[in-house]
Amino acid sequence: MTQNSKNDFPRTIGMDLGATSSSFCSVDPGGVILDEGALKTTQEEIGAFFEQAPPSRVVIEASGPSRWVAVLAAEHEHEVIVANPRDFKLISHSHRKTDRNDARILAEFGQFRPNLLKPVQLRGLKCQIARTTLAARSHVVRQRTLLINLIRAQVRNMGQSLPTGSASSFSRKVKDLIPAALRPALGPLFLVLDAMMETIAAYDREIERLCEEDFQETKVLRQVNGVGPNTALAFIATIEDPSRFAKSRDVGAYVGLVSKSRSSGSKDPQLRISKRGDKVLRRLLVTSATYICGPRSKDSDLKRFAMRLQERGGQSAKAKARIAVARKLSVLLHRLLITGEVYEPLRNSAKLAA
Repeated sequence: MTQNSKNDFPRTIGMDLGATSSSFCSVDPGGVILDEGALKTTQEEIGAFFEQAPPSRVVIEASGPSRWVAVLAAEHEHEVIVANPRDFKLISHSHRKTDRNDARILAEFGQFRPNLLKPVQLRGLKCQIARTTLAARSHVVRQRTLLINLIRAQVRNMGQSLPTGSASSFSRKVKDLIPAALRPALGPLFLVLDAMMETIAAYDREIERLCEEDFQETKVLRQVNGVGPNTALAFIATIEDPSRFAKSRDVGAYVGLVSKSRSSGSKDPQLRISKRGDKVLRRLLVTSATYICGPRSKDSDLKRFAMRLQERGGQSAKAKARIAVARKLSVLLHRLLITGEVYEPLRNSAKLAA
């Protein structure tokens, strides 16, 4: 699945992938349309299409089906370019957006200006499975939070309140404190909560297994106090090949922890972070950063950096500190992944003191 700018193939095929059907357009080296049409988005039909086509350059956008479509194309000796829809906006912003036109645009740019497609590298199956496990766990955790908030709100509407505590202990602590009038309505929700807790525990065991058996390099990242199996696995499964980043600090932008830029003339406004990249990894990095910023974490350069930012006072300073630490943490984890070295939590402080 190489992605070269030079095109020596007799045709370029643009494919607009849909959930149930996909449009394709084939052009020759001069950009003349050879054929176009639609296919069912199934491995059988798309596989048969690739099998009968001569070796070609195939251009698709990153999407749900893109991974298995790219694998099928590569198996039939086609070169695959996967366009980044976030950066290649000609399709999403088109005033004449149809599946047929989208396929034509992909074919034409794949033939003449492939670099403008901002190609992305698809992840391997092992990393994709790990990311799916993490995403599923994250979804269940969010649903648990929504359910707990619902129970609290309904009890509060009755003029009462429930004690605070962790989500993991919520069911055990408050089940017997629900007002009698609400128990028929809210009682069954505790069964759902208990099932969610069991599901999350099962995911945690699977994540530990993945770390120990398939992603042993997570041990290097877990040297950092505050980085557990979830964050370590998410980082490795998302980055996959750390060598594709020229500098470790590029990772902060990749995971969406760098502020957006919109400077013009003398104006350079301070904007929010871009929130590009993988949501699960970004959320886990911020969770780890929150722990590092807190009172229970061990002394480290990261914690001292957070304390300096928090000294500015207010909730805004604390929030900015969490994001800044999460960004620095992503850079540190990439560096550790590249070097495999022993983590020295106070390396920078020791240098300054010397």
